[in-house]
Amino acid sequence: QLQLVESGGGLVQPGGSLRLSCAAPGYSLSYYAMGWFRQAPGKEREGVSCMSSVGGTTYYTDSVKGRFTISRDSAKNTVYLQMDSLKPEDTGVYFCAAAMRHGRSCPALEDEYVYWGQGTQVTVSA
Repeated sequence: QLQLVESGGGLVQPGGSLRLSCAAPGYSLSYYAMGWFRQAPGKEREGVSCMSSVGGTTYYTDSVKGRFTISRDSAKNTVYLQMDSLKPEDTGVYFCAAAMRHGRSCPALEDEYVYWGQGTQVTVSA
């Protein structure tokens, strides 16, 4: 069964950067749409970004547009989320997820994501 392992979280000052990684040891992510979600304390989980399996179509929630970049390295079976100009409101647990959708779109709804990582904590604070 596909397992996703996130890494790269941590404590960073406002305006700083982090790069999250989502690895799938032993599995190819080439046929999965991939998404990043986050959950802030006391709030529901929300979608942050996703990327299609074909063509590199991406989606970003409005609050991170221009600051976050999703990418994938097929050779390494890894998906990344580059986060720049971080703000305190970006604080939360970040999860990567895989959806069994092969094509030029990625799901906006988390219900379609079947496989989830354990999450990595991102804290933006001075």
